[in-house]
Amino acid sequence: MEELTLAQKIAVWVLPILFAITLHEVAHGWIAWLLGDDTAKRLGRLSVNPLRHIDPVGTVVVPLVMLLLGGFIFGWAKPVPVDFGRLRNPKRDMAFVALAGPGANFCMALGWAMLAKLGIWLEWPFVSVPLIYMGAAGIFFNLILMILNLLPVPPLDGGRVLVGVLPDRWAAMVAQLEPYGMPILLLLLVTGMLGRILGPVIYSMQGFFFSLAGLS
Repeated sequence: MEELTLAQKIAVWVLPILFAITLHEVAHGWIAWLLGDDTAKRLGRLSVNPLRHIDPVGTVVVPLVMLLLGGFIFGWAKPVPVDFGRLRNPKRDMAFVALAGPGANFCMALGWAMLAKLGIWLEWPFVSVPLIYMGAAGIFFNLILMILNLLPVPPLDGGRVLVGVLPDRWAAMVAQLEPYGMPILLLLLVTGMLGRILGPVIYSMQGFFFSLAGLS
């Protein structure tokens, strides 16, 4: 996408970013509802309307700044509220609720790959080119969000999965790291270590999805 202007990059990225972040959060709330907690549903947070989930800083400012700087694209939405105590089996179900977000990103990456493939198949320049670029962007950002959230550090989804599957004693020790999780993550981001850690996995999976879409 280096050949695109800044305005074109923003146009290509805006929908993939909004849907990747929004549906990630909706998936958490939807699975929580299926497993006994209707908190997100009662608060209207199971909507696919991005306006219900946008965090002005995490959904708009941070991704835009990272895009301008050419760095590791990073962002978040307002977390969907989940009352783990209302889940039928709180410890186990917490892991399922946590996995729902990255699972949604995986499905969206597949969907964007199919959209890019459709663009290639159509061969209509004014339609195909935007679909291909947007599909590639959708794959990339959803993989970033999926793999980042699978890091086994609370409060990221991977950390909550770890708490849900470990024996109680070890789970309690991991849970105690939650207040330090975001500072650790931001430190890794600022120092460039986050990109070095996740980059190889992201680009490897991106190659698979690009191949699926016919982009490589």
